Amino acid sequence: MYTAEMLSLIETVERTREKRLKEAFPRLSAAEKTNILQSYHPDHMKDSMRPVKVGPNAGEKMPHELVDVLESRSMIDVDGLALENIDYDVDVLVIGGGGAGTAAALLAAERGATVLLATKLRHGDANTMMAEGGIQAATKENDSPAIHYLDTMGGGGFQNIPQLVNALVQDAPICIQWLERLGCMFSKDPDGTLNTIHGGGTSRKRMHFAHDYTGAEIMRTLRDEARNRGIKVVEFSPAVELIKDDQGQCAGAVLYNLETEQYLIVRAKTVIIATGGSGRLHINDSPTTNHYGATADGLVMAYRAGAKLIYLDATQFHPTGVAFPEQIVGQLVTEKVRGLGAQLVNIDGEQFIYPLETRDVVSSAIFRECRERQKGIPVPSGYGVWLDSPMIEMLHGKGTIEKELPAMFRQFMRFGINMAEKPILVYPTLHYQNGGILINEDAESEIPNLYVAGEASGGVHGRNRLMGNSLLDIIVFGRRAGKNAAEKAKTVKLGKLTLEHTKSFNKELEQQGLGQRVAPILLPDYRGKISK
Repeated sequence: MYTAEMLSLIETVERTREKRLKEAFPRLSAAEKTNILQSYHPDHMKDSMRPVKVGPNAGEKMPHELVDVLESRSMIDVDGLALENIDYDVDVLVIGGGGAGTAAALLAAERGATVLLATKLRHGDANTMMAEGGIQAATKENDSPAIHYLDTMGGGGFQNIPQLVNALVQDAPICIQWLERLGCMFSKDPDGTLNTIHGGGTSRKRMHFAHDYTGAEIMRTLRDEARNRGIKVVEFSPAVELIKDDQGQCAGAVLYNLETEQYLIVRAKTVIIATGGSGRLHINDSPTTNHYGATADGLVMAYRAGAKLIYLDATQFHPTGVAFPEQIVGQLVTEKVRGLGAQLVNIDGEQFIYPLETRDVVSSAIFRECRERQKGIPVPSGYGVWLDSPMIEMLHGKGTIEKELPAMFRQFMRFGINMAEKPILVYPTLHYQNGGILINEDAESEIPNLYVAGEASGGVHGRNRLMGNSLLDIIVFGRRAGKNAAEKAKTVKLGKLTLEHTKSFNKELEQQGLGQRVAPILLPDYRGKISK
């Protein structure tokens, strides 16, 4: 699949490999990291953001694509919808069928709540299923939640909310045990010891994994458990508006059945938003690793209802998305490849960054190499750099890649590229929504009875997430949201259901000359873009 020109460039990589194996590449100082981020990261690009004009975060800058959906009007006829015609009446409504939503549903059901899980696509169609690298937890003798805490704070630029990070790292070992009890098959040594490796920005090997399909294994486990317990799931029915009551409490949601095009009214004593991120908004026109349903729906609904958002001016680009072949551009090349020893190399065969710096720093270094230094490798979509994967075989023995990275190995072999023998081409890809809806350590938003878990929430990761903390986040805060929402539901008394907050928001849009667009957009529209 590689062109003759690419094969000739690979010879340069191969000539320098032995020398690079022997030389330790220096890590950047704090000042150097700050400089490279401010100079090359898309968050700092001129004109990449604008202030949002309405709502709780009015005046704060966010990416244009996100502001577009936040400044959109509701898709429903607020006055024409009969909220008294209730289709589902439950204790806990979970919006989102990924890892966070399913973990929340399980914990809520355990505490005796009646639970409905509503999901946009099929149960499990989520970024969780696509996560490859691993899940962090301090389970080894040389590690501790305190060290995990420091790594996480440092990775987030020390702008994480401390209480959220404390909850994340303290619950981490318990969550690994919980997943194992449910049947999650993590990779282990012959004696049963859990395998762990480094991730970018970590000072200890605390990345637990199931080969290179960790998220799929976790999602399989959670989904099977939810089905075994008989939790009610409504598929192809995304939420499009939150419902409040006349006391200002969150009291349910309006669902939209994608097949029948009918609206469904759910009354719920507590609601958990677990709708994931916003990758399919393609911020800065970037390719993305995200699944098709990742269109920021939860942010839109919660924002209209009055929830505060945080850190949405910080977007995570995964340093290593596929740059070639064209058919899979943007798909994830897990950080585990670098964790196993693969180096990032430019067109001259030079290593230009320590491979396990934090994701924002590594992404910025690749942008710099391709844009300013003009040392990227030409590909049909622009440029990329080499990820020297054959180094893994030299370091750990022949067959390591096929054993430790089976899904990735097969993905490239489909296109005739053997990553155990030839390096692969990568470039940063839009990967994660660092911010989201502001929550506290109980997963509560500022709106009474509204909880948030997973990528839709904000604060725990600061301005940059470390590898493995996303799968941990969905379990820790999914469990906390489910438990706390179920307990809260026992005491909630709901008043009259209303969509007055949506009417007020639409009116605010009109006053600002906005509201021409409609959101949530539910699914991205790629019509007319295929030929570009």
